[in-house]
Amino acid sequence: MALPALAQTPADRPAPTPIRASKVILVGDSTTAVQGGWGPRFCADHLVSFAACINLARGGRSTYNYRAEGSWAVVDAEMRTPGYVATWVLIQFGHNDQPGKPGRSTDLQREFPDNLRRYVAEVRTAGAIPVLVTPLTRRQFADGKLIDDLGPWADAVRGVARELDVPLVDLHARSRQLVQAMGPVLAMQLAQSPASQEQVAAALNGTTVDAAPASAAGSAAQRAVLEPMGQAKRAFDYTHLGDKGADVFATIVAEELARSVPALRPLLLP
Repeated sequence: MALPALAQTPADRPAPTPIRASKVILVGDSTTAVQGGWGPRFCADHLVSFAACINLARGGRSTYNYRAEGSWAVVDAEMRTPGYVATWVLIQFGHNDQPGKPGRSTDLQREFPDNLRRYVAEVRTAGAIPVLVTPLTRRQFADGKLIDDLGPWADAVRGVARELDVPLVDLHARSRQLVQAMGPVLAMQLAQSPASQEQVAAALNGTTVDAAPASAAGSAAQRAVLEPMGQAKRAFDYTHLGDKGADVFATIVAEELARSVPALRPLLLP
């Protein structure tokens, strides 16, 4: 059987226009990372195909241990990958920098802002563009009022952004406003799994409560030995996001980026 003739390229075919690809890198903790954060929905739903989106956020990480374990070295390599006309690096920390996180906590007055300053400087040295993101609010209430335990860390991020003239996505302010308006019961819909009956009953009275004590399957300390730090798992809590929560806050991040980083607007989808 005769083989078909090879198609001929028309001599008058115009030369293709080279693409101008960009890259967005996400850096942070579990509230940005896969299964629990807004990052996956942001990458999937809010950037055009000319923008590569790489989510390098990891659960359980602070401004200290993200660098200490080597995750920042991966970011540095991604920032220096050739072929992109622009690379933006979104940096969101705070949850694990708070006190009481062994091996992770940082001093709010000095170490936390110093770590952010160092990240910003190294992003710029690599030829990329830093964007600071204030930490996503938790969704705990007392007497109908949202508890703002991350406010001081959000303020520190804002301060570094002003000092170093870095674009800011104030996710903390936007998420607090939204969650307070939703109230403790509706805000439960943003979590990964349904709340218990006891938790819903408490929320109906305006105050959220934690889950029941660990069962015989093992205490929190025992689980920490068995599970790697930041291991993705689906459970109800007042911090991490399910599909609905990820959709909501990814949209907010895209809206804030359109305002604070005009050069990114052509790459963002509503």
